[in-house]
Amino acid sequence: MPVFAYTALDDKGQSITGSVVAPAQGAALEQVIERGLHPVRIEARQTTSPGLKALLPGRSKVKSREVESFTRELANLLAAGVSLSRAMQVLSRETSSPAARTLWEQIREQVVGGDGLGDAMAQHPACFTPIQVAMVRAGEQGGFLHVVLAQIAELRGRERELMDRVKAAMIYPAILTALMICVTIFLLTFFIPMFRQIFSDFGSSLPTLTLVLVGISDMIREYGLVVLGVIVGVVILIRRALVSDAGKLWAERVALKTPALGVVISRFALVRFSRMLGTLVGAGVPLVSALRTARDALGNQTLHQAVDRAVDQVQQGESLARSLGQCPALFPGSVVEIVAVAEETGRLDAELIRVAETNEKELDRRLRMLVALLEPLLLMVMAALVGTIVLGMLLPVLTMQDLIK
Repeated sequence: MPVFAYTALDDKGQSITGSVVAPAQGAALEQVIERGLHPVRIEARQTTSPGLKALLPGRSKVKSREVESFTRELANLLAAGVSLSRAMQVLSRETSSPAARTLWEQIREQVVGGDGLGDAMAQHPACFTPIQVAMVRAGEQGGFLHVVLAQIAELRGRERELMDRVKAAMIYPAILTALMICVTIFLLTFFIPMFRQIFSDFGSSLPTLTLVLVGISDMIREYGLVVLGVIVGVVILIRRALVSDAGKLWAERVALKTPALGVVISRFALVRFSRMLGTLVGAGVPLVSALRTARDALGNQTLHQAVDRAVDQVQQGESLARSLGQCPALFPGSVVEIVAVAEETGRLDAELIRVAETNEKELDRRLRMLVALLEPLLLMVMAALVGTIVLGMLLPVLTMQDLIK
């Protein structure tokens, strides 16, 4: 259980330090008050014990659907006028998942103890991304927390639906891929060596394609474990490289330059940026502060850096439209023109939200097209690989017929 160190004042005004053991900061605060002290500062000094960590939130036991449901229901309760503490207490009582209940209660304790909801969510990065935390903090500052929570729930729902569609579309290609791998290994380790022995008895040389397949077959049979270890090692090294900042930046730039995938990534970032910026501006948040928060909602470091330059230009007095026009990879010319007119007419918030809704429909269409093209592409790759192996097996058969004649 966490250990909280505190600094408090007694009845004589003297400063006293100590520590208490409590499940959350709010409970620690209550313990200090019960001792007749006036808390000045309380902070965690020790993480939770291993036994409790298995039950704590922020782990894989709290499902994404549960977090999405919590965010949406919390937004509804806040919109109905229920206080944040009471709303979270209701949600903690109604959830059927022990791990989720522990998460909601811990966040509530932190909120009651004086932390903001965004700061409490930031302690659980496995459940709440930095983008969502930034949105919640902006909602707390602007007084439209229920609106931001509803947007987060909607965003999580759409991302989950997208992933479900992608997974459903990949089931058939995944089965074919597994079958192709099994058939390929079977052919290379059984049939190809058998055919080579037959041709060796005839004293004939194998065709070049068959020789290549025979070499691969020998390597798999003799050094299969070594090859598997090398493949696993390469995969681990690639994953570690992509986790680094430089690796992420390189991967994002490559993805943005990919013809079909790059457009989908940029449109998705545009939807998130426009919707967040429009909501913040409509709530009265200063433009520069709204730009910085919306920039964090991009989820792409390359585009993040491009928007950084736009924020600097707006701070120097440049118009928003001209500043955003310096990043054509994210803001097409049509969007820049809409923003320019919206600035002149004072309808920036409404037009930004309309841009988000329009591009969201276009994004959904492109995603369906991308998933639809992926399946036949995989089928073509599988057919080409299996066909090459079959051809390598047939060429010796044709040569054998010539020898028999």
